[in-house]
Amino acid sequence: MGASGTATLDFGAFPGGSDASVVITGQLGIVASSVCEAWILPNVSADHSSDEHVVEPIDICTSDIVFDNVGFTIRGVSRSPGDSRIYGQWNVAWAWL
Repeated sequence: MGASGTATLDFGAFPGGSDASVVITGQLGIVASSVCEAWILPNVSADHSSDEHVVEPIDICTSDIVFDNVGFTIRGVSRSPGDSRIYGQWNVAWAWL
């Protein structure tokens, strides 16, 4: 069993921050050995165009699997040189097996 969906990473109002996270809950069937994956979803968000989703240097990963039917965390970190802050909302997609 597995699941997939979408979520929003919110780095905050301008000037934003260097990292953001969102917790995905309600995942019936997730266990400690589940493999979770997340990626930028290039759709228009409240703050950014689909093109900005494609070119903004954000690393996305998953962590903190809470098993027994709970969920996991998606984390985003800026890879921008210099001032590494990113602002606003960014769309992500996720899946787990």
